[in-house]
Amino acid sequence: MSDPNHQPIVNPMPPVVIALFLFIAGIEAYFVLGTVGLIGDPSAIGWRLNAIQEYGLSPNVIHWMVDNNIYPIEHVKRLLTFSFVNGSTISAAVAIALLLALGRMVGSIFSAVSLLVVYFGAAVGGAVVFAYAAPQNEWLFGSYVGVYGLIGAYSYINWLVLRAEHAPQYRAFSLIAMLMGVQLLFGMFFSVGYTWIADLAAFAVGFVLSFLVAPGGIMRLLRALRRD
Repeated sequence: MSDPNHQPIVNPMPPVVIALFLFIAGIEAYFVLGTVGLIGDPSAIGWRLNAIQEYGLSPNVIHWMVDNNIYPIEHVKRLLTFSFVNGSTISAAVAIALLLALGRMVGSIFSAVSLLVVYFGAAVGGAVVFAYAAPQNEWLFGSYVGVYGLIGAYSYINWLVLRAEHAPQYRAFSLIAMLMGVQLLFGMFFSVGYTWIADLAAFAVGFVLSFLVAPGGIMRLLRALRRD
């Protein structure tokens, strides 16, 4: 019989994170297998580009829906589906690695539903900000936006810990500061586009949503405000 008091050294991966991983990795595998000719026909080499056009998000689409007050599902879906189509295998691999690492840490504190709310809420929030802040001819796609939402949740957890320990609370934002610094550095030498807008917005949305969906939620926030 197993010891009920035994605690695993490493927390198991939350099932909801595994589900997100399988979905993103499965789509990327589909593109890769098509590109190398293992599945599909010669047109498979263009599957990734076709998917970006079909499921990615363009500010033009958002502006058209708002201006005409028409919201067809084939365009509304882009607010979520863009986050499952990555621009390259390397991009998908890095996003998946971050998803697994952050998902494990956030999922050890947050419920499955809360984690999904943060991930998809941040994706939608980042997409909306991108639609109004980026040039209209830009496109948004890739899993980084949702992952940055998880970085927001992770920063929230660290912020609570530092607050309880009366330690400098700005340290909770060291990860996002480092990642934004890396993007700035790359931007000095390469064209990195405007996706950083969605990433930063998603981080902020993920951080704010954590006040509502984390264990204790709004009551923890109210108690903290009263103490201040």
